[in-house]
Amino acid sequence: MNPKLPSELMDKITSGESINVEFKKSATDITKDVYETVCSFSNRIGGDIFLGVKDDGSILGVQPDKVENMKKDFVNTVNNGNKINPPLYLISEPYDVDGKTIIHIHVPESLSVIRCGGRIFDRNNDSDIDITDNQHLVYQLYARKQNTYYVNTVFPALKVSDLRRDLIDRARRMTRVRTEHHPWMDMNDEELLRSAKLILTDPETGEEGLTLASILLFGSDSLIVSVLAHHKTDAIFRVFNTDRYDDRDVIVTNLLDSYDRLMTFGRKHLNDMFSMDGIVSISARDKILREIVSNLLAHRDYSNAYVAKFIIEKDRIYTENANRSHGFGALNVKAFSPYPKNPVISSVFREIGLADELGSGMKNTYKYTALYSGRVPEFIEGDVFRMIIPLNEAATATVGAENPISSDGVSGGAGGGVTGGAGGGVSPLTIKLDADKANALIAFCTEERTKSEMMEFCAIRSDYYFRANILKPLLQQGILKRTVPDKPNSPKQKYVKA
Repeated sequence: MNPKLPSELMDKITSGESINVEFKKSATDITKDVYETVCSFSNRIGGDIFLGVKDDGSILGVQPDKVENMKKDFVNTVNNGNKINPPLYLISEPYDVDGKTIIHIHVPESLSVIRCGGRIFDRNNDSDIDITDNQHLVYQLYARKQNTYYVNTVFPALKVSDLRRDLIDRARRMTRVRTEHHPWMDMNDEELLRSAKLILTDPETGEEGLTLASILLFGSDSLIVSVLAHHKTDAIFRVFNTDRYDDRDVIVTNLLDSYDRLMTFGRKHLNDMFSMDGIVSISARDKILREIVSNLLAHRDYSNAYVAKFIIEKDRIYTENANRSHGFGALNVKAFSPYPKNPVISSVFREIGLADELGSGMKNTYKYTALYSGRVPEFIEGDVFRMIIPLNEAATATVGAENPISSDGVSGGAGGGVTGGAGGGVSPLTIKLDADKANALIAFCTEERTKSEMMEFCAIRSDYYFRANILKPLLQQGILKRTVPDKPNSPKQKYVKA
């Protein structure tokens, strides 16, 4: 038994068709013009479609035995990029009206221009108009959609002088990645910002000013926090201390510096293994990091306070960011239709060489993940967008393979190994350092050394890893000893060969 039609929906039927209400007979199946209305509502202000209702508002009803098939057909079609592009996530609900069944579909206004069968429809009064071949109307539609992006929020009180000029100059220099003499090189700061659509007019007030996108790109940290207090990216390395983390960088700064810090964090904790793209040696690690970092920053829904995350674990990298979803579930690289979440930021990233054309990132990530780990990445669309890059064990191994310390010292290296102290044999333990490096470390510690000096000598950055996997085994086996044995945590603590 279907639920009774709510009174507010009944009121819409009673009021008749309008710019945001449409009736369709559709008694046995969903006709083509239903999807044209879905498209026009999405492109205008949204609206409500009622199936099983005549043009004059009288209730015809949908045949009860056809309802489930009609619902399935509708969901499949609006999620089919060949029919509705970008695909939409919409729900059809059956209701009872005086013993007859009608189906209600609510269509929200979309943030992008929607096409139905490759055509663009707009709503005019109670009609769906095909405007595909009218360049002026199509331009107006795109311009109207541009104003719906949150990063286009205008701050009239702010001036160009409130931004960091050094960051704008840096952006100019970075354009040389694309071309030797980019047009920005001949522009002053204001002209550059205008050309990048970072200075706009508020359509409601008519006032001109800097946009949120310009502040995120070129603003000082204090200015960014003042206009977007929840802006933050959390970078975490969690491989050895899985209960918490081994390393962390909480990033609250402009997008250019955020990009650099995320890239540095990834390079710090991921090994750059040898990879060949055809006959050319490349850094597959850096290629992957570039794609996922630029995606994390450029395609985030900045209106949402959900903290963006960049996390490296033993067997994967994954990112999470707030998202204005145009579908739910895993994306298929072969059928994926890219949608620009923040076109202005994406455009600046492309101009300065931090990103490529829309849609190429997903394909590149597939390609370079195969070279780096021999596996397949995942892209999961939803209110939170997730990217998962599977890793093999070598990617996060801080130093060489595990080698057991036997009674002869550190095994696995040519020419023997490090012997224990004068006390003779030692029991098997694991030290995650190859024999040559272990021997060199012990030789280095013939003089008293701090833990920091030892870590620097071994080129190891993780304090937790060094303590748990190198220093502790060497102390337990009597190979090294503390200079302040009664106070293990003394700030004056050093270590020396036993």
